[in-house]
Amino acid sequence: MTPSTDGSLALDKPGGPLGPVWREAAERTQRDVLAQGATVVTCSAPLGAGGLGRHLSEILDAVERGGRPPQNVSGWSPPLSRALGRLRIPVSPGMRTRLFMGEFDVHAARLLPQSEHLIAFNGQALKQFAAARRKGYDSLALVSANSHLRQVARRHELAHRRYPLEGSWTRFMLERNLAEYARADRIYVASHYVRESFLAEGVAEELLFDFPLTPAPRFQPEGRHAGVGEGAGSGSASEADSGVAPDAASGRFEVVYVGSLAVHKGVPLLIDAIRRLPHADLRLTLVGGWGSRGMRRFVQSACAADPRLEVRAGDPLPYLRRARLCVHPAYEDGFAYAPAEALACGVPVIVSEDTGMKELIGSAAMGLTVPTDDLDALSQAIDAAYRRELLDR
Repeated sequence: MTPSTDGSLALDKPGGPLGPVWREAAERTQRDVLAQGATVVTCSAPLGAGGLGRHLSEILDAVERGGRPPQNVSGWSPPLSRALGRLRIPVSPGMRTRLFMGEFDVHAARLLPQSEHLIAFNGQALKQFAAARRKGYDSLALVSANSHLRQVARRHELAHRRYPLEGSWTRFMLERNLAEYARADRIYVASHYVRESFLAEGVAEELLFDFPLTPAPRFQPEGRHAGVGEGAGSGSASEADSGVAPDAASGRFEVVYVGSLAVHKGVPLLIDAIRRLPHADLRLTLVGGWGSRGMRRFVQSACAADPRLEVRAGDPLPYLRRARLCVHPAYEDGFAYAPAEALACGVPVIVSEDTGMKELIGSAAMGLTVPTDDLDALSQAIDAAYRRELLDR
């Protein structure tokens, strides 16, 4: 059992936030918490793609540091999900998620080789757990990418009451996740926030193992390049390809959000918070894409009404490097790579109370935590950063 990831690692930051000593300690913890022996790691996301893919890459790297090359099943595109997308059949995001996860679970279960340990992600592990038991695996581990799903469902309900723009995927996935929790020999959690959510729901403490997460090494301040593509980040395009100026010489106060443009990520709340502020030189760049018609209409309408708002796609690194502030007001996020990547680039952050990444904020200069779903607090915090009353770097 390892110490909980309560933020203590973040206090040692030579070379800047999330520096080399912190990273070495986190990677040592990752290696030591895993079961020793032949290991299979599965995930529906492609290696390195988005937060889930980055999470997968960290687990694979940790297994390899333990001395045994891992076997991996990931990145498969299920045929039914492909067909629904190709035919444009109207299926809710929640139902699509359940279909996708279920198809991947069956696929991965069929491919499981003889091994000793299985590590699978929540929402996509039931069939694999059963297959691994039949094959005599020594342990079944579940990676919880979120807090306990009952807590996720409550936070999503709060978000969708304020912004009824899309449905939540949690009602389609709760029963499956609860069954996985009950079958797992161990559950890997990425933050103290996630750990506490499981304890509050009655999960035994001895089942919970801390696996801290780290931003990819390429996320560094301007001038200390790790090389685009080094490590598995949120994208692979170069700054030259992005069309984004690599400096902040525009004179604007650049605020950036990176991630899916979804209600439960707090994107409508952030847009409303920015639109409350009168500053003409304030700009919000949303780096990501929407998954529902409701969010597309909301974001496009907001951008049309306020020229200070824009949506971009591609590699987030150049946007982070030119930003003065990164805001991640999620209603629930087990960790949240994007604001951690911002901190690694030297950009201060504002995050919500329901974000595991808040534990990496080691000083007032690095960031601020605001109450979840508090529009006034969020708008005031952004305004204070703009006025250099806090988070001035």
